[in-house]
Amino acid sequence: MVTIEDTYGIAEAIEKLGIENKNAGSSTGKNWIASGGEVIESFSPADGMLIASVESATAATYEQVIKKAEEAFKSWRLVPAPQRGEIIRQIGDELRKNKEHLGKLVSYEMGKSLQEGYGEVQEMIDICDFAVGLSRQLYGLSMHSERPGHRMYEQWHPMGIVGIISAFNFPVAVWSWNTMLAWVCGDVCVWKPSEKTPITAVACQKIAAKVFERNNLPEGISGLVIGDYKIGELLSNDTRVPLVSATGSTRMGKKVSEAVGKRLGRSLLELGGNNAIIVSQHANLDVAIIAAVFGAVGTAGQRCTTTRRLIVHDSIFDEMKARLTKAYSQLKIGNPLSEKNHVGPLIDKLAVENYLNAIKEVEKEGGKTIVAGGVLSGAGYESGCYVKPAIFEVENTFKIVQHETFAPILYLIKYSGDVADAIALQNGVPQGLSSAILTDNLLEAEQFLSQAGSDCGIANVNIGTSGAEIGGAFGGEKETGGGRESGSDAWKAYMRRQTNTINYSAKLPLAQGIKFDL
Repeated sequence: MVTIEDTYGIAEAIEKLGIENKNAGSSTGKNWIASGGEVIESFSPADGMLIASVESATAATYEQVIKKAEEAFKSWRLVPAPQRGEIIRQIGDELRKNKEHLGKLVSYEMGKSLQEGYGEVQEMIDICDFAVGLSRQLYGLSMHSERPGHRMYEQWHPMGIVGIISAFNFPVAVWSWNTMLAWVCGDVCVWKPSEKTPITAVACQKIAAKVFERNNLPEGISGLVIGDYKIGELLSNDTRVPLVSATGSTRMGKKVSEAVGKRLGRSLLELGGNNAIIVSQHANLDVAIIAAVFGAVGTAGQRCTTTRRLIVHDSIFDEMKARLTKAYSQLKIGNPLSEKNHVGPLIDKLAVENYLNAIKEVEKEGGKTIVAGGVLSGAGYESGCYVKPAIFEVENTFKIVQHETFAPILYLIKYSGDVADAIALQNGVPQGLSSAILTDNLLEAEQFLSQAGSDCGIANVNIGTSGAEIGGAFGGEKETGGGRESGSDAWKAYMRRQTNTINYSAKLPLAQGIKFDL
């Protein structure tokens, strides 16, 4: 574990969260199952130090976790929803107590800034609060029957085991979006986190297990199986798992969707984004700069909602370019645990390699360098994962621009004419997650939000593409997968709908006036 001088209190955070030098990667709650599987060592991209190791789940330990989940579902589904909400309230309280420690661990293991680490834990707390309120609002509908003496209504029932496959960039928040809603709906969960951020997953499992044990609830409501894509394949192909929620690349999502679809299961997919901000000639450029820069470099460009394209009207293009260049020159890149830094590292050296390959491709296609990229070295950058945020002037049709690169590379695109031209560029990629327009022109804003406007699941006006709140449903269209998580009525994805008709008369009239007399 961490052995260097601990300037930021990481060793204390790890100790308080109950992390050991070597951790089992399979758990049914308080019970951790030794597997003998491959050992995953988690190194921090911040300083290259070993945080801890995890023993991967195997097919055998996966089976144990699933069987416990099946058993737990039989009793958990019968707990009244408001009582399930009370359990989630307690989990939210535990997260509040551990916000500083877990936030630091998120920052250290993933590489995002400390403030973003704290923010991610706050998202978990927020979704707990949302789920507590939802526990008394799992509403159905009442409908009038065409038959006399009959009543119709619909209700919602829990589905069973929800499999959750999450990505490294939000190692705990996305798990909580799915899990808290699934739990309040009466489902049980089996979580396969990214093998790039296993230690935060261990910490979350320990926090949740503590609450379930304190309330004398059965093992298996919260399951954990840490491992590589093979564990994800087990979840995707398992007929005992009616819903698989997967967050990650479009490539991964297609494989999950195919496997789940073959068995007629359900999949909830949150996949790649290629998000754009349109900067109109009517924009407030002071607002536009903050939105664009934070959107492009926050989390070192490793958000699914990262701003990857900036579509700027030709009348203000040069001014915007100059402002961006100045802003980028002021960015501080370094240890994410230091609050003076704006940009932390990429997750690992493979991500650095992908970043460099993308720069080569954009240069090969004729992209013009506005702010040069590159890998940083020397004191403070020993992990080899720190890169410079880069900007290129490009055409939207470039092959590399059509692709999502998980790195701080911003593509600057010029448009002329009216906002419809900009919207066409914004929509002209395979992905459809988040989008934004910066304009003080009401007509442009409304056109952007209209049926002929943005084709994304998220469309913002005068804010950037990043920073979704849990109150709204989160997700996108096209190759982003079409799933919705978090707020609004996203809870319906975790339940099965049932239509009920009750005959309270002494006769049996048939629908549509059909006669069947004996």
